[in-house]
Amino acid sequence: MSDTMRDPLIPISGRFEDGAHLLVVRVYYEDTDFSGIVYHANYLKYLERGRTDQLRLAGVAQSALHAEGGGLAFAVRRMAIDWARPARMDDILTVETRTLAVKGASIEIAQRILRGEEVLVSASVQVAAIRDGRPARIPEGLRARLGG
Repeated sequence: MSDTMRDPLIPISGRFEDGAHLLVVRVYYEDTDFSGIVYHANYLKYLERGRTDQLRLAGVAQSALHAEGGGLAFAVRRMAIDWARPARMDDILTVETRTLAVKGASIEIAQRILRGEEVLVSASVQVAAIRDGRPARIPEGLRARLGG
C-alpha cells in the first residue's frame, strides 16, 4: 500500500501516543505553490489544527469553552518556527503536538510536522489564555485536562 493510502481509519481528531497528540493530514493541491511544494504559511494552519484537535481530543471544544467559560479563548502569543524540509502535494504528514508546561495564563507547546520519521518543521509555541482581550488564569479543571 502506498504512503498516500496508508491509515485510512485514523480518527479525525487524531490520537494521543507517548504523551503527544498526533494528527495526520494530507497535503492537497490548494496547500501548495506553483511548484507543488507546500506554501510556508500553510504549515501554520497544520500546526493550528494540531493544537485545536489536541484540545478537542482532551475533551475541550474551543467554541464551548468560549461560550461557557465567560469568553475564555486561546491566542498564540509567540512562535518560533524552523522549516527544515519541504512537503509536497499528496504527502501524508503527522502533526505532533506536545504540551510542555501549563502556567497561570499560558501554555508552552512543542510541535513538529513529520513525513514518516523525517522532521519537516519544528515550532515552539506559547499560547495565552485571554478573556476580554486580557490575560486570564486557566481554570484548574482545564489545567488538569491540558496536563498541567
